[in-house]
Amino acid sequence: MNDTTLPSAKQTEMLSKRAASSGSTVPTWWVVFGREMADLWLGGKALVLILIYCILVGVISYVLASNSELDLMPANEMVFLTLQTALSVGLLMAIIIGADSLSGERERATLEALLLTPTSRVQIVLGKYLAAISPWPVTMLITVPYLRVLAGGDVVFGPAVLWGVLMGILLSAAFTAFGMLTSIWSSSNRTSLGISLVVYLLCALPVQFPGTAQTGVMGRWLKTVNPLESVDHFLEKILVNNRTVAEMQNFLWSPIIFAAIVLLLLFVYAAPRLRLDGGVPFNWRFGKQSQAVALMLALGAGMWGSSVALAAPMTGDRHQEILAPPLEITIDTTHAMVKTGDKVFFETTVTNQDSAESVPLILAMNIINLDSEGDVVDPEDWSPERTQYLKSLGPGESAQQEWELSTILAGDYMVYLVLIPAPGAAEVSSQPLTSPGIHVTVERFVSANPGGILPYAIGGPVVVLAAMAGVYWFRRRGVDMGDENDDM
Repeated sequence: MNDTTLPSAKQTEMLSKRAASSGSTVPTWWVVFGREMADLWLGGKALVLILIYCILVGVISYVLASNSELDLMPANEMVFLTLQTALSVGLLMAIIIGADSLSGERERATLEALLLTPTSRVQIVLGKYLAAISPWPVTMLITVPYLRVLAGGDVVFGPAVLWGVLMGILLSAAFTAFGMLTSIWSSSNRTSLGISLVVYLLCALPVQFPGTAQTGVMGRWLKTVNPLESVDHFLEKILVNNRTVAEMQNFLWSPIIFAAIVLLLLFVYAAPRLRLDGGVPFNWRFGKQSQAVALMLALGAGMWGSSVALAAPMTGDRHQEILAPPLEITIDTTHAMVKTGDKVFFETTVTNQDSAESVPLILAMNIINLDSEGDVVDPEDWSPERTQYLKSLGPGESAQQEWELSTILAGDYMVYLVLIPAPGAAEVSSQPLTSPGIHVTVERFVSANPGGILPYAIGGPVVVLAAMAGVYWFRRRGVDMGDENDDM
């Protein structure tokens, strides 16, 4: 019978014995690593996960590129969101493969042959661990072209690749080790996968909290202690908010400490005690349950505590007379007919018609949808700068302001500016002035290949499918050659 038809554990045992008998210096962990890589990649399990990721990142990048043409978000935010997706899916693959690595062998009845291999348990676990972590480099390699296209020449591309690789290695090493810990101590594959996925979801859940929940005391605490949240916050501040590494270095301690703990537990404590039947001591199970309950209570307390607001009593003079200020605001455009994705540029002029110097002034842009059944417009999505400030204007002095409008939705809109004199004290108010409006008519325009992303969105899954077809052909060819050798 051909060796390629044997279970992987038996193949590992045979290869180890051959290496020992021939005096080879190849360590057993390398043999285990080779067999696990063949099972993972030639067997198709990793390729299926990579194909799913290719389809997902292709759809997400296409949507983000469409938003880029409409100026819905800047390049650094799109790069961050794509990198966040790569990390989330890459870690999910790592923890699934790690959780299946040993408990799956138990259910397939191949672990016993593997444990009979004349080598230490640590080398067996090390070989499986290195193979289980292998999907992350492939995931990041697939992500890099999407990051380049979405960056559009922005300097964020270099730091995104650098920190994506580093943070991905750190987190995938940690979560793969955690998945293998549950696999070593679980008697069934379903148990190890269930525990690993629950812990992963608990770590990923705070990332989805609303902004108010993340700014509370418990929200900030979770950002510091949760490795996934810490890395997510670190990358966002570095890539989107242009913060320095020195400012955000405290958020790196959580993933580093988490990785160190689970790696020490895996290779120093759990791996030497690898057993055929698995199982976890009762006190450890109780400890994990207690930690899970405490974490859930902490998450709930963080959401509740951060959502509480103190309302101050409203005081003031309801009958105060507010006079219109001696100011004038004009605008140089009355109407514009454009397509979605176009930009509208216009200027406003503010004039102080008083004989005295004015107070500080604030100008704010507003956009109204003229269709009563249309969507409410958020000006922040339409303009990168919707508020401008003037310190003051001298008697008869004028000042010009430049404005930019990005048309992202089709429809009829009225754009106008509000001029607000700053109140002189907390007990007084002021009378805002409005500019003439700009009637903006936007026609819908759709690009089939926004930002040139379409070849990548389609090509990625096609390349992986071609690789899967090649692997299938290679396996079939090996089986056919084995049958021919048996006939001879």
